Amino acid sequence: MIITIDGPAGSGKSTMARLLALKLSASFLDTGAMYRAVTLAAMQAGIDLSDQDKLLGVIQTNKFEFSVIDDKMSIRINGLDVTEQLRSPQVTANSRYIASAPKAREKLVQMQRQFATTRQKIVTEGRDQGTVAFPDADIKFYLTADPAARALRRQAELRAKGDDQTLEQIQKAIEERDKSDRNRTVGPLKPADDAVIIDTTDLSIDGVVEKLLSCVKEKCLKEN
Repeated sequence: MIITIDGPAGSGKSTMARLLALKLSASFLDTGAMYRAVTLAAMQAGIDLSDQDKLLGVIQTNKFEFSVIDDKMSIRINGLDVTEQLRSPQVTANSRYIASAPKAREKLVQMQRQFATTRQKIVTEGRDQGTVAFPDADIKFYLTADPAARALRRQAELRAKGDDQTLEQIQKAIEERDKSDRNRTVGPLKPADDAVIIDTTDLSIDGVVEKLLSCVKEKCLKEN
């Protein structure tokens, strides 16, 4: 079983995907972390992030290991655990370069599909999981929320890590990322034609998870 959850930054897709995977005893594939891992490796190498060939070279010349530990994705680059470094504002802001690089995206999609072949059930989240990576997924979701609500969520997440960016800075960054994601030529951010769309603006975490579970159960009942 493959379940995809797509949506813009701060819509809650990572949290919901992890919790849904836990409820279903499935593996959680955090594709955003994969893009951030390549971004971090590129930044550490000091390469030009707008050079697509060099970004592809980063993927080809570094060893990336993705595993699920305690219901969360753990990532190593050349044997070094970098999981905690991936959520820094600098890495998040620069990940748009990887997201807009067709060659790098193609390689990462291959890695995502390979991950799926090693699991019985996965819940995967990102921006093109239901449209590009897994177009034949069993169930597809698209989460959305207004920018102000998403900015508040991201601010809480950052403050927990000691980052004191203003709400205005965070919302501006989110809106710029939205524009970049929707306008890129490869794997643009959009709902799959057969996706269930859920607006999480006024919903609690438990409320969203219940909606997701309800849809999954309904799908399974129809098939059985």
